[in-house]
Amino acid sequence: MNDQKGKYGSLIRKARQLDDQEPAAEQLAIRESSIALDQIMERTVSTRLLSSEHVQSLAESIAVIGLIEPLAVDEKGRLLAGGHRLAAIRYLKEANPDAYTQNFEGDRIPVRVMPFDAEVAPDLALQVEVAENEQRRDYTVAEVKALAERLKAAGYIDRKGRPSKGEKPLLPALEVIVGKSMSTLKRYLQEEPQTPKSENSSNELFSQKRHLKQAYKALEKWQQGTEGRDLTIQEEKLLKQLPAFLKMVERLSE
Repeated sequence: MNDQKGKYGSLIRKARQLDDQEPAAEQLAIRESSIALDQIMERTVSTRLLSSEHVQSLAESIAVIGLIEPLAVDEKGRLLAGGHRLAAIRYLKEANPDAYTQNFEGDRIPVRVMPFDAEVAPDLALQVEVAENEQRRDYTVAEVKALAERLKAAGYIDRKGRPSKGEKPLLPALEVIVGKSMSTLKRYLQEEPQTPKSENSSNELFSQKRHLKQAYKALEKWQQGTEGRDLTIQEEKLLKQLPAFLKMVERLSE
């Protein structure tokens, strides 16, 4: 059993890294699949209490952007991780049948099937549940912004202060979806997209050359303006050194 614990304790973490790596998934015997909603069974023992407010918020977001993370079930269809998601899906089916049908065609729910029976190996089931909660997907700034735009398009409001009656605030919905704090989400949404380093370097070089050309023209104009007038000692020194300096500026600006 200790060997099994070592293997299954890391299953969910490895599964989250699989994505399109099907050969590795087959080696771990984890299957990406879908099953009918009424075939998903609750575990005999659940270690996490559900928040009705969380369930409702999650259901509203699923209606807009779909189910981002599949549920984790054992080989018998017993829920291992995703209690709030499952409750939200059931709530959505009752509260908004059209949105449910649109997101879950054929009444089928995306799942990751873990290769063991939770009733036979409850300790492994607990490990998967804990690992799922600890290893939530780490969304990038770009992904968070994309989710925010989809929520805004669906009527969610992003503004300071308490929302008016009937308004759906954006940040709490994002918090439920991605599992990050309000302050982190605010920073993500305010962060400017980064220009690739190579593009930054090219733009900076172009700007430097442009400034050198402007300096060259200004110095030439000053040189022409010195003809026929009395110069200070500093101006005379600069005028002597100017031809060599202008050649250097010209080379750098090419």
